[in-house]
Amino acid sequence: MLILGVESSCDETGIALYDTERGLLAHTLHSQVEMHAEYGGVVPELASRDHIRRVLPLTALALKNANKTLQDIDGIAYTQGPGLSGALLVGTSFAESLAFALQVPTINVHHLEGHLLAPLLEDNPPAFPFVALLVSGGHSQLMRVDGIGKYALLGDTLDDAAGEAFDKTAKLLGLGYPGGPALARLAEQGKAHFTLPRPMLNSKDLNFSFSGLKTAVLTLVNKHQPMDEATRADIAWEFQEAVTEILTLKCMSALRETGLDSLVVSGGVGANSKLREKLNAATKRKLCKVSYPRLEFCTDNGAMIAFAGAMRLKAMQENGNTNINTKHSFSVRPRWDLAELQAP
Repeated sequence: MLILGVESSCDETGIALYDTERGLLAHTLHSQVEMHAEYGGVVPELASRDHIRRVLPLTALALKNANKTLQDIDGIAYTQGPGLSGALLVGTSFAESLAFALQVPTINVHHLEGHLLAPLLEDNPPAFPFVALLVSGGHSQLMRVDGIGKYALLGDTLDDAAGEAFDKTAKLLGLGYPGGPALARLAEQGKAHFTLPRPMLNSKDLNFSFSGLKTAVLTLVNKHQPMDEATRADIAWEFQEAVTEILTLKCMSALRETGLDSLVVSGGVGANSKLREKLNAATKRKLCKVSYPRLEFCTDNGAMIAFAGAMRLKAMQENGNTNINTKHSFSVRPRWDLAELQAP
């Protein structure tokens, strides 16, 4: 069964082809980072227009790379939400229109489910159940994952997500967009010189809070004006230490509380090398396993959507679930709680 995956929730247009027997055959991606950098962040209208320009050429390229044609496609999976309304509409309308023309079913995928399942695309995928850390610009959540559509929220951010805190702190330090990777690069030049708080590190739950940490950075920045390069690097180093320490200890608490020994890390911040270093060391000490998607699949991509869609369609067919969209009416869900998902 060959599934075409379409991702257009924000500022990346991703197309992929996943075969349930042969695995991932091809994926193509266009990032809008350079276009939005001029504005210091994503401009929704520009993002939507760029998705329109990219989706057809990327689909043609993916088919060519996989040596497949449109007639080989058995189903189309697309991101229905959450995300930017206009951007989601581009991918959704393209997917449903193409599916109607090909007379194949569609599978609407939750963007975060795609991230959750992305590590399963690797050669040695983790087995269910596991604890998942979803950590990106919009989300910082700990989930218990027992299977496709079987997700239980363990902890959530009470304010800023970790990736959002990275971006806002990068802006305070005068770094460009996207801020997270720029701050991580600057932190490599820094050393232990300042001390920042670790919000909710000792709370008796698995929730996160990063807005206070960002405010503490602002205080440091204002105190050290004019700020030289060494000071900027030291602040970046300490900020990254604080965030990765919080995320690591909360993950280990989640493993302990659930009694599980497998951790999955997904989302853009999951590519941060310091976070991976800390999680690798912590899980090794506790004789646990940690799994990540490859770096190119930490950020938004079509491969994770194609895979999630394929797993859902396969499970629905095996379970005799006939609630598959073949009428090709559609809507988008810019706000969509992952807890609302059900098993196929």
